[in-house]
Amino acid sequence: MSNKEKQIIVSVIASVVILVIYSLVVYNRYISGNPEALNDFIFWGKSFLIFIPVAIVAQIVIHILFAITNKIITNEDLTGKEDERDKLIDLKGTKISHWIFTLGFMTAMGSQAIGMEPWVMFITLIMSGFVSSITGELAKIWYYQKGF
Repeated sequence: MSNKEKQIIVSVIASVVILVIYSLVVYNRYISGNPEALNDFIFWGKSFLIFIPVAIVAQIVIHILFAITNKIITNEDLTGKEDERDKLIDLKGTKISHWIFTLGFMTAMGSQAIGMEPWVMFITLIMSGFVSSITGELAKIWYYQKGF
């Protein structure tokens, strides 16, 4: 397995863990004792504004720890060199990710157009971002395995 594939797998696992932990914290601290918070736009705004930097910092820390662990275990550096194949695979994965997020965004807006509760839109947006990220990363692994 190449270093790129290892980094992608670490990214997928980190994304899942970050989303699960953050969701549990938000649910246990705010929603479980106050179900009215689901319809509070201030709550959702704060949740999004806190989740984004937390997820970015957590991803950076996890990738740094992975690089250090990989160096200790395999005595190999993670090369930052990309050839045209790597760039093309990254572009294709990003394209798939954007299409899935666009579909999720349209679904979220459609939920409001048919009169669903506001929390449905926010959860749909969060899940579409998560699913698009994971799908894009898995597509990259598939392209690497395919030998594209």
